[in-house]
Amino acid sequence: MAVIERDFMSGLAKGLSVIETFSLDHSRQSISEVAAASGLDRATARRCLLTLAHLGYADYDGKFFTLTPRVLRLGTACLATMPLPQLVQPLLDQLSDAIGESSSVSILDGTEIVYVARAAQRRVMTITLMPGSRLPAYCTSMGRVLLAALPEAEARERLGAAALPRRTEYTLTEPAAVLAALDRVRSDGYAVIDQEVEIGLRSIAVPLMTARRVTVAAVNLGLPARGEPVGALVERYLPALQDVQNRMREILR
Repeated sequence: MAVIERDFMSGLAKGLSVIETFSLDHSRQSISEVAAASGLDRATARRCLLTLAHLGYADYDGKFFTLTPRVLRLGTACLATMPLPQLVQPLLDQLSDAIGESSSVSILDGTEIVYVARAAQRRVMTITLMPGSRLPAYCTSMGRVLLAALPEAEARERLGAAALPRRTEYTLTEPAAVLAALDRVRSDGYAVIDQEVEIGLRSIAVPLMTARRVTVAAVNLGLPARGEPVGALVERYLPALQDVQNRMREILR
């Protein structure tokens, strides 16, 4: 919806841009770091951060700011209004109970995936994942599934032309290599990641589609890397993911 100039609240927009600079990799930031990441001048970034601290959305130790759990209210309110998490959670619980591995559902937001539902069995990653958590799309199985569902030109634009951050020695960092991987996802109907996000972690994902085959989310299993070939992983786990995919397609009409 278009907003006319007199209705636009620049202060709110600046505050939200400050909140968005915080992530798993940048959870503790100085005023200068927030200013650089948000594109705001230092004085404006400082006022926004101090306001967030005054309202309880951030902590300040005299040098660095961190977001507090109170900020989760913003994301929780959004997730609570979305039907997808409530619809898919019982299927995730059944999948994880049957297989003994953690499963998740995420949506695409720009260049990141956002977790909207999760059934955790055992911790495979060093970071804690929960609804609202974000990870880069280019190096995650759910991200590749969701990027592959976009028109190729749009996927290319989201990846950009520059080399992508290397998270492990196995991460695909060249956009051309990621685009080639997306072509394979489109052909195969699933994505497999082998230790590209974190050493010791593999994952396999499929798209969640409506009855009209419009991709709205992705579902995956997170697995420890045991040394077995990727083909064995696909043979063992893909049918269970496809069952969730088919059952959700009946629901998402």
